[in-house]
Amino acid sequence: MRPLRYSINLTVDGCCDHRTITPDEELHRHHAGNLARADALLFGRTTYEMMESAWRPAAAPGARPGWMEPFARTIDAARKYVVSSTLERVDWNAELVRGDLAAAVRRLKAEPGDGLFVGGVRLPMALAELGLIDEYEFVVHPRIVGHGPSLFAGLAKYVDLRPVRTVPFDSGALVMTYEPVR
Repeated sequence: MRPLRYSINLTVDGCCDHRTITPDEELHRHHAGNLARADALLFGRTTYEMMESAWRPAAAPGARPGWMEPFARTIDAARKYVVSSTLERVDWNAELVRGDLAAAVRRLKAEPGDGLFVGGVRLPMALAELGLIDEYEFVVHPRIVGHGPSLFAGLAKYVDLRPVRTVPFDSGALVMTYEPVR
């Protein structure tokens, strides 16, 4: 069974709005590595549309730093599953997932491979409540913003976690990885 891994950038005060994070080379290398460890990506509609608009169009030469290109190539080539009841169709190496979320994700996890990767906010909360996430990674950035969406707001039940590793970045960000206690 392939594991479902979740990763999210957030600020020290828990804001998970991607616009509050300052991207750098180390962060992009890290997330490109995360994507490369996955056979497929699992996104909700909002995250899919955000990633597609940011990474699908080929950038004109010099339009973004060269250190962003490995992430851009990796996410562009990745197989994607999009959980949405509102989208009519998807492309960009993607397939719509509809119906029973738990059954669909269990089916994807049961396929052979190295793992699935999920990002975003709302879909991971639903997956956490279903007990389907096998690894949680929080990239905590040294910034307090005082606003924005917070992670797992409204979670219906606790998810107890066991620390697996902590990796500091030169920027001061801290990558904290946990596994659920089962």
